[in-house]
Amino acid sequence: MEAGKEPKDLGQDPEYAGRLEYHGVKKKDCTLKITDLRERDSATYKFRFITDQTGGRYHGDPGVTLSVTGLQVKVTGGHQDKTLTCITTCTLTDKPTYIWYKNGHKVKEDTSSLYSDSFSDADSYSCAVKGREDLHSPAVCQKCWSVTYTHQNICALKGSTVNISCSYTYPSNHEIKTAFWFTKRESGIGPKDLSSVPEYEGHIEYLGDKESDCTLRITDLRLRDSAGFRFKFITSG
Repeated sequence: MEAGKEPKDLGQDPEYAGRLEYHGVKKKDCTLKITDLRERDSATYKFRFITDQTGGRYHGDPGVTLSVTGLQVKVTGGHQDKTLTCITTCTLTDKPTYIWYKNGHKVKEDTSSLYSDSFSDADSYSCAVKGREDLHSPAVCQKCWSVTYTHQNICALKGSTVNISCSYTYPSNHEIKTAFWFTKRESGIGPKDLSSVPEYEGHIEYLGDKESDCTLRITDLRLRDSAGFRFKFITSG
């Protein structure tokens, strides 16, 4: 809150549009729920209320500091016998149970964030927290190529927004040159990047990166958007 200025209601902030739910009541409860957390949501949140009496304005200090983190897999050890650690940039509030995946398949569930075994360079590994299995860490591997789609079938309402989540892996000595989504291949031409298709102009947003996340967002869904979507990437190797 800037000195001399009234605090701004988060409910009026476009950055939080559609992601805030106030679960409190006008008595004692002031619970706030934030959905679809993003790293930029990391901040200190304070609650303010105004009564019907003169001078009846109050906000609670010091507030609640929220740190938003993602899961990452850290690899240590020798050539074959390795230890994987599911790490975060801050300590999760509730003591989590970790779930480990090998080549997309669940292999272990434990309160320990460590996973030790003899590993093949061709295998990929990722972790998640129980209860939020849809939020995998980026997969790690040494010599593997893969694209993993979180859901292979999605049903969404016309006019709504959908995130098609996926992750990808590639050999560690490669760098990404091009990454894009497509729906069909044209004979003799190859797949066409959806971002260059006029039909999708203003309707798609690539939320991924050039490391491991390849999530695609489609807004204002139309019946004609029903299709099979695929992700493609090209490396420098």
